Amino acid sequence: MTDSVRWDLDGAVATITLNRPQARNALTAELKTALLGALRQAASSPEVRAVLITGAGQAFCAGQDLREHADLLGAGQPDEATPAAGAPPSGAPAARTPAGSASAVAPAPDGPQPFAAPAPLDTVREHYNPLVLAIRSMPKPVVAAVNGVAAGAGAGLAFACDLRIAAQGASFLMAFARVGLAADTGVSWTLPRLAGAGRAAELLMLAEPIRASQALELGLVNQVVQDTDLLTVAGALAARLAAGPTAAYAGIKEQLDYAAGHGLGEALDKEAEIQAALGRTEDHRAATFAFTRKQEPRFLGR
Repeated sequence: MTDSVRWDLDGAVATITLNRPQARNALTAELKTALLGALRQAASSPEVRAVLITGAGQAFCAGQDLREHADLLGAGQPDEATPAAGAPPSGAPAARTPAGSASAVAPAPDGPQPFAAPAPLDTVREHYNPLVLAIRSMPKPVVAAVNGVAAGAGAGLAFACDLRIAAQGASFLMAFARVGLAADTGVSWTLPRLAGAGRAAELLMLAEPIRASQALELGLVNQVVQDTDLLTVAGALAARLAAGPTAAYAGIKEQLDYAAGHGLGEALDKEAEIQAALGRTEDHRAATFAFTRKQEPRFLGR
C-alpha cells in the first residue's frame, strides 16, 4: 500500500484505512488508485474473508479533493468525453422538438466559447466507477466504519458497502450540488435503495448534512455507536462475518444486486442458480451435518 491507504490484516479481516487525515481523507487521484488496488488485493487474497473500510483521524472521507480538482480545472484541460456547457450530459436523451424529433444542440454564438468540462471529470469513469464496482462485486462482506464526515464520493463509498456502522459524531453530506454537480460514486443507485427515491432527491438537491442518528432513522446506516467504540464494534462485526459462510455471503450479494435490476421471475431463476452452486460447497455440507448433530457449524469459506 501507499502512505495514503493503509492495509492491515488481522486474522481473516483486511482493514483498509484512508490515510490523509490532514485533508479529511479527501480523494486524490493517487489515493483513489491505491484504494482500488487495496480492494482488488482483498478480493483476490484467499486469506481475506471480510473487509473493513474506515478513515484515519476525524473524518471518514470528505469526498473529492477539491484543491486537486481546482488545479486541473484551472489548467483548462479539454475533456472530449464531457460536453461543453449547454450540451446534454452524458447519457441524457437529446432535446425533443414539439413534433417529437431529436433536435441538434444550437451552435455557440460568435465570441467566447462555452468552457469545456476539464479532464478532472474523467475521474468518475476512471476511478469512482471502478471503486464502487470493486466493492459491490467483492465476493466477501465489506463493512464501513464511518468515523466522521462522509461527504460526496466519501458517502458514496460508504453506501456501496454491505453494512455501515457509524460513530455518534459521524455525519453524511450529499455535497455534489454544492459544486454544481449531480451524483456520482454510485449514489444515484445506492441512495434510493437505502432511503427511498423521494428522500434521495431531497438529500441530493438540498445538500444539507445529516447526523448519524438521522442516518440511522433513514436506513443509511445499520448501527450508531459511541465514537470510542466504533472500531471495536465494527471490527467485531467484520470478524463475525469473516468466520461465516463466505461463499454464501457472495451469493447473497449477487442475488440482491441482480434482483435490483430484474423482475421476480428472473430473480427466482437467479436464486435457483446460486442455491445449486452453494449446495455443492463444503460449508453447506458441513453445516447441514452439524445441524443434524446439534453442533455449531465451523465455516471454512469454501
